[in-house]
Amino acid sequence: MPLAYRYALYLAPTGPWGATGSRWLGRCADTGARLAPLPGQPAESQEWTQAPRHYGLHATLKPPFRLRAGVTPQALDAAARELVDGVTPFSIELECEQLRGFLAWRIAQADVDGQARIQALADAAVRNLDALRAPLTPEEMARRQPQSLSPAQQAMLERWGYPYVFDTYTFHITLTNKLAGSELEQAEASIATFADPLRGQAMPVPGVSIYVQPEPGADFVAARHYHFDGSHADAAGAAYLHGSAAS
Repeated sequence: MPLAYRYALYLAPTGPWGATGSRWLGRCADTGARLAPLPGQPAESQEWTQAPRHYGLHATLKPPFRLRAGVTPQALDAAARELVDGVTPFSIELECEQLRGFLAWRIAQADVDGQARIQALADAAVRNLDALRAPLTPEEMARRQPQSLSPAQQAMLERWGYPYVFDTYTFHITLTNKLAGSELEQAEASIATFADPLRGQAMPVPGVSIYVQPEPGADFVAARHYHFDGSHADAAGAAYLHGSAAS
């Protein structure tokens, strides 16, 4: 069976938020299939959403990583099952915000419990899965542009392979590339048209998901959804959880 180039532990958006966000990006992370745009969605959004469409609709818990030499996908599968063991389902309130130049759904400031639950889940994911992660190559480190990061973010990048974890973590479901000026305003208005009717509807968080990047440059697809009740559901990339050891 094949071994994916990179793996990631994500939160897969659910319910109307997941369906609407996937249509906005134009691709289903579960199947990899392209999706028809939302009614009235501007044609320009195909360009605005190019970067997040590549990763599939998601919120990062453990960012994409290569498996360490000798580590099997089955070990990652077991670690994900252990991560969700004993966790109870919860829900979060979402709102659209600007973050580092792009637009994303964030947890509403008033949803203190949701923020705490997500933070705990992300912290556990980063810590518990890190032994499976291959160290960053010099090229991978350079792509993170460490010179532009804060000292705290640089420290996280060195230790955990990603600058936005633990104290620097910010939950977000990315909806656009980095935009500026009128493009940013237009995109924000378009997202509001589709998402405002969802405001007030909490998004259920029933579990976590492993997404895979089959080969360098390929789009990410969901592989397996791990539910807090102990069940799981496979998606298009499930075969990549049964590959041989990394080398």
